[in-house]
Amino acid sequence: MTSAQQPAPARPTSRDVARAAGVSQATVSLVLGDKWRGRVSEATAVRVRDRAASLGYRPNLAARSLRLGSTRTALLVVPALTNEFFARVYTGAAGVAAAHDFGVVLYPSPDGTGPARDPFASARASLDGVIASSMAAGALGALRGAGLPLVMLDSDPADPGAAAQVNLDIADGMRQVTEHLLGLGHRRFVHLASAVDSWTFAVRAQALHDTVRGVPGAVVRTVPAALDVTAGREAAEQALAGPGPRPTVIVCDDDILAAGACKAVRRLGLRVPEDVSVTGFDDLALATAVEPELTTVRLPAERVGERGMEALLAVLDGRPAARGSLPVDLVVRGSTAPAARS
Repeated sequence: MTSAQQPAPARPTSRDVARAAGVSQATVSLVLGDKWRGRVSEATAVRVRDRAASLGYRPNLAARSLRLGSTRTALLVVPALTNEFFARVYTGAAGVAAAHDFGVVLYPSPDGTGPARDPFASARASLDGVIASSMAAGALGALRGAGLPLVMLDSDPADPGAAAQVNLDIADGMRQVTEHLLGLGHRRFVHLASAVDSWTFAVRAQALHDTVRGVPGAVVRTVPAALDVTAGREAAEQALAGPGPRPTVIVCDDDILAAGACKAVRRLGLRVPEDVSVTGFDDLALATAVEPELTTVRLPAERVGERGMEALLAVLDGRPAARGSLPVDLVVRGSTAPAARS
């Protein structure tokens, strides 16, 4: 028989791993299924994982799904694929999932934050759970109807339908921005607000108004805009060219709107930040692609995804998910300066 006709080597089995590690197949199953704690010693778990790795063992997911009634697959629902934030959330979730032998299917809602349809003939039969990022409270009815565990990210904590939630301290982020601007002497604010009706943007607006309230001479004018650069530019142009004293700062709900606001300032023959300061939110790659670079709020998007997947795994395992909001940080760059005198 020639080398081209040699049969492929047999795929290692859990029995091979058990024999190499000197344990039972049941122990191998517990360790590789990440259910060993309290049943198997840590030293044994390490030995099993090492032997599995050295043998090149990979579990037969199809067989295990039939046996356990589990697909080891989670669905991550996001409003859009065009926003870098959600790509980073997926990266974080997928990393944790892979470490636990799970897969993550990324699903952009067809109508943004609007109702998300069940992408499968039966989500119940295809998935173990759903993670939804930055979706409106009523947008997941079809998926909730499947009876699957649901973890909500960056969403209303009062929503009763979630098995677990992972939130960012969005309010603190907007407070940090506003206090930075007040410290620079700004009193005439334009809030370039996302036209999307969702919890995360409502929180930003509330925190801005709460922080400005009571500061002598400080006023906020809210101007809504769709989440794209052109809409942000058009809305900012109208706000800057409107009647009355010109605003000294435009506070934007995200970096995309802030890029549009910077364009508006320049088109009107003004300068950022000498005449008008501009701030963003999210700290996307765009924040350092514009000139001057944006003062913005950095959100730990990958950590959001990691915590979301960790929460789903905890729910599936009957454990409580970690609580508490993730901290965010103000990043001060060149788009803010002391308020221009007028």
